[in-house]
Amino acid sequence: MEAAAQGEASIQDEAVDKSNFKECNQIAFYRRQKLLHPGKSLYRALLDTVTLSDENVKFHIIHEENKVLLQVEIYEIEGNIFRLKINEAAPLRARYEVPDVLIKEPTTQKLSMSQKEGGILVLTSVNGDYKLRVTANPFQVELQFKDETVLSMNSNGLLYFEHLQPPPSDRKPTAENEEAASDSSKDNQEDLGLWQERFGSFLDIKAHGPSSVGMDFSLHGFDHLYGIPQHTESLLLKNTSDGDAYRLYNLDIFGHKIHDKIGIYGSVPLLIAHKPDRTSGIFWLNSSETLVDINTKAVAEHIPTETAADISKQRAVPVTDVRWMSESGIIDVFLLMGPTAFDIFKQFAQLTGTQALPPLFSLGYHQCRWNYEDEQDVKAVDAGFDEHDIPYDVIWLDIEHTDGKRYFTWDKKKFQNPKKMQELLRKKKRKLVVIVDPHIKADPMYTLYSQGKEKGYFVKDRNGKDFEGICWPGSSYYLDFTNPEVRKWYADQFAFKTYKGSTNILFVWNDMNEPSVFKGAELTMQKDAVHYNNWEHRELHNLYGFYQQMATAEGLIKRSSGKERPFVLTRSFFAGSQKYVWTGDNTAEWGYLKISIPMLLTISMAGISFCGADVGGFIGDPEPELLVRWYQAGAYQPFFRGHSNMKSKRREPWLFGEKNTQIIREAIRERYVLLPYLYTLFYRAHTEAEPVMRPLWIEFPEKLETFGVEDEYMLGNALLVYPVTDKEAKAVSVLLPGSEEVWYDFRKFKRMEDRGTLKIPVTLENIPIFQRGGTVIPLKTAAGKSTEWMTNISYELRVALNTEACAVGELYLDDGHSFQYLHKKQFLYRKFTFHKNILSSSCTDESGQYRTTCVVERVIFLGLGQRPTFVTACSKGGKEKEVVFTYDTKTAVLILENLALRVDSDWEICIK
Repeated sequence: MEAAAQGEASIQDEAVDKSNFKECNQIAFYRRQKLLHPGKSLYRALLDTVTLSDENVKFHIIHEENKVLLQVEIYEIEGNIFRLKINEAAPLRARYEVPDVLIKEPTTQKLSMSQKEGGILVLTSVNGDYKLRVTANPFQVELQFKDETVLSMNSNGLLYFEHLQPPPSDRKPTAENEEAASDSSKDNQEDLGLWQERFGSFLDIKAHGPSSVGMDFSLHGFDHLYGIPQHTESLLLKNTSDGDAYRLYNLDIFGHKIHDKIGIYGSVPLLIAHKPDRTSGIFWLNSSETLVDINTKAVAEHIPTETAADISKQRAVPVTDVRWMSESGIIDVFLLMGPTAFDIFKQFAQLTGTQALPPLFSLGYHQCRWNYEDEQDVKAVDAGFDEHDIPYDVIWLDIEHTDGKRYFTWDKKKFQNPKKMQELLRKKKRKLVVIVDPHIKADPMYTLYSQGKEKGYFVKDRNGKDFEGICWPGSSYYLDFTNPEVRKWYADQFAFKTYKGSTNILFVWNDMNEPSVFKGAELTMQKDAVHYNNWEHRELHNLYGFYQQMATAEGLIKRSSGKERPFVLTRSFFAGSQKYVWTGDNTAEWGYLKISIPMLLTISMAGISFCGADVGGFIGDPEPELLVRWYQAGAYQPFFRGHSNMKSKRREPWLFGEKNTQIIREAIRERYVLLPYLYTLFYRAHTEAEPVMRPLWIEFPEKLETFGVEDEYMLGNALLVYPVTDKEAKAVSVLLPGSEEVWYDFRKFKRMEDRGTLKIPVTLENIPIFQRGGTVIPLKTAAGKSTEWMTNISYELRVALNTEACAVGELYLDDGHSFQYLHKKQFLYRKFTFHKNILSSSCTDESGQYRTTCVVERVIFLGLGQRPTFVTACSKGGKEKEVVFTYDTKTAVLILENLALRVDSDWEICIK
């Protein structure tokens, strides 16, 4: 949310101004690192310092000019991961190492030393497939798979490490003595920004001086790169030019531009490289401001040949150089060796955790606005959904629901009886989400402020006073969520007895947690602000929102004594925020609908499957056609929420005329019918780290034509979705990949005769969706008023046959809200297999204990070559019963109805 409340419009106008934000060339550490040009590295490895232990290999490298020693540690981690850490051998003070993001200290495997002579050190992985070849002078590392180089480090000599130094004078630098510094030295310092850095009227004092780190990586044979969200950019990462690096620095940018490499609300420093036979990943674990330069070039490579005469044969091979530059911290990088994309996702999850299993209600439709005015407004909107027969699960309250922007409170006039309001929602089996931002209003009568101040829980400024910033409430202070004691105290604020007016159907939205500071440098917190354990904000800026979300989720779990799953939506995120994220505040324009697809795909590949964009666009008023198209796209994306700001006209789904209401109703109902499939995909994300929404290339890794596709995507492995993102579109060009694949129109059941890029006619009624042959999709036979109304609605299976006339699919089921699936094995995980004309239901995980009386009522077979003579169904241990069927010869579709086969039992359907 970025627009300002009445009376704060000047802040909004200011926020739109691009000059509030730095260009790369205005960032001092970037300018300093760019002075180092590609060439021979000044670092040399001291191979006589090598020590080998069960855990790692250590040795020193020395800078030939300043003679500073750095310690290098190389680890092999279980599951095809290598870790490289570089730190000062004897730093003046400890350097920041990112805590809490790795779920545990990774399990290491012992590397063996297979060579150490002639200035070369060769380390071999446990299975012998990988070798790390360390060259001493100049220092560089090559990672080889079966003697073929996959990636090399410091091969361009761009390893950069500013060692900590005492201040230039014996006094600690302060604003006063720096003002008094001589003009010439001041100009020089300011240009390089070593001990201070100016931006506009802001002065950043660097108490510990420059501490920037950087390194280059060359990816051999790769020219398709993805990842490093969050940017309003295309799916494929682009080559960067000077001054135009990808920036990872969490910022609240109002009405952000499209196709811009500036960082917005979240950062995940994970980069993925893909070529037809291999996927590799680089995870740069650093939470300070980070810039990434990318440059793809062709390199001539000799082709090995049988005869000596052909020795001159060469081919051009792409090599992509990736240069990471961070303001501070250490170099701590994980090399994820795949070799497949799904392996990369597993490896990243092994380090940072998998997607939390969301409560089922959160996969329904959410209705949000800044702001629903009062209890009557909430009641009327809720009733409007029922009146227009549109399903929805959650209504959201933005900042105006509070008492003067004091979070954990209610406006006494507008929300006089919040519990009663929630009871009305509960009777309708619906939920409420309220906003809880990290800034705390400066008001001695406000408990959160007075307790926070008394306990010393706020972030400090560089002079040791509580850091004060301006945000929605006016003068505000910012809780230091990096302190575990603050997180525990904050979590306790969600207890029902403490958070007056809250009930167990109230869930939370963390916004403005980059953190957003109106009138601050780049509208965020000063980098020289000071956190727990005396760390400057610059060290951990990108972690601030991650920590608020962690404390909030902990609070929601705690209030239910650990029984109920939390729902927390956060705007700011980092690696490990695998909970709930949306793309932040967008604009009601066609371009923002279009760019939302690659943005969501990029976030999904970075481990965060629960993501979505504000349907209709947060800023401005969408024309009805755009709103309809956005609903149709959102219905097939993980997080599905309509949201708008206070200056936008009301846009509940029934306000755009009967025809549009009907189309939107149909889109939302399609979503609800699809929930069994979607929930199963989230279970896969939770257990196997598979992204719910995925780019085509992940499913078709050898098909070059899919590598850059960003206007369509796969939902799981079974559905291909093509949102319509152009005004008045009459037809769209859809790529149906794979010559050996079979595709079916998801709504008409028709088998698509052609593959490749097809021109598909479209109307406003719906968007093209195709089911992939070889899959079984579980659906509900009807939509209910909300997810909770649908528990007992029967199932339909959509069985799409591939060229072998086979298909396979899964269904995951539990109570949808508690942790009993984890602690008490209260879940059901079924597999459906169609093979040799028999569809069978079997148990995928025998440990599941969950029981349901729900049945599979309907099965639709797509692409069944000939009309059956008869069909029988038989439950385990029961009698075979003949089933009435309908078969359409023209479309080759077989429909079985009134089946009543229990979801929790084994059964078979035989087609003869």
